[in-house]
Amino acid sequence: MQPVGIVIIGRNEGDRLKDCLISVIGESVTIVYVDSGSTDGSLVLAKSLGVHVVELDLLIPFTAARARNAGFEHLLQVEPNIEFVQFVDGDCRVVKGWLKLAIDEFLTQPDVVVVCGRRREEFPTQSIYNRLCDIEWDTPVGEAKACGGDSMMRVKALKQVGGFNPTLIAGEEPELCVRLRQAGGKVLRIDAEMTLHDAQITHLSQWWKRSQRAGHAYAEGAWLHGDSPERHWLKESHSIWLWGLILPLLAITTAWLTWGLSIVFLVMLYTLLMYRVYQSTVQRGLKLKDALVYSLSCVIAKFPQVQGQIQFHISRLLKRQRTLVEYKKATSN
Repeated sequence: MQPVGIVIIGRNEGDRLKDCLISVIGESVTIVYVDSGSTDGSLVLAKSLGVHVVELDLLIPFTAARARNAGFEHLLQVEPNIEFVQFVDGDCRVVKGWLKLAIDEFLTQPDVVVVCGRRREEFPTQSIYNRLCDIEWDTPVGEAKACGGDSMMRVKALKQVGGFNPTLIAGEEPELCVRLRQAGGKVLRIDAEMTLHDAQITHLSQWWKRSQRAGHAYAEGAWLHGDSPERHWLKESHSIWLWGLILPLLAITTAWLTWGLSIVFLVMLYTLLMYRVYQSTVQRGLKLKDALVYSLSCVIAKFPQVQGQIQFHISRLLKRQRTLVEYKKATSN
């Protein structure tokens, strides 16, 4: 196997982190765990399993991008000749055999700089929100525009673009992929099991915060790269503003002039939007029930997403440091 290292990031992942570490310890590779101020014993656990541990400075705001950069830098200090790095979120388990599959793709395709596979939700029946995550991650295989938090990257390419943008509180992987592709690299998603994820989203409030974070990510991504030829996340941001704020605001303010018909028309528009998402989801091969729930969630998500957009632009205008939007509950070791 070619030189490959693993960078795992986490914050209060508890038992999820233990499962994550155990899934890669037997792979005979260098493992770096980066902790972002956990209070649940994650540091003690990681050290007891013999992996390299990096503790982030508590005085500097945490971001996943900052954690990945720190882990990557430490990995290069330990293994300076490493060729590939697998990034993993601490709430995921790496599927056996994945590392070799990803490396084989790099060796046969020199222009590929990122390889990712299928991230699955480990407990999709635990809640409807977990199932929605599993559907969300079921993306087409082949050349892609972006990857998620779990992916293997070519070290040379990652160093060339300067790593992740440490100021981003969300959407750091697609933003990095924009720069990697602008530098001539390709992102490849293959038809293979990569990781098992434990979302543990059991309440509407958690799903709402996660959607809010997504809206923030879309806004910041569009702000950074919306002027590029591919107009990164501009379409998504415009859609969020239209469906999450502009249309409902127009319907409400004109309701008294239209004897309430504007509200009826708005409901019809949302129904049409939901139907369009439903059709595209069914074409992907999803069961009718899953397609229905997913399409409904996509419509409702416009409202927390527009909150995230507004929060980003307020923070940007006031030059305030953006802070993490956390939706998970810590688990115990």
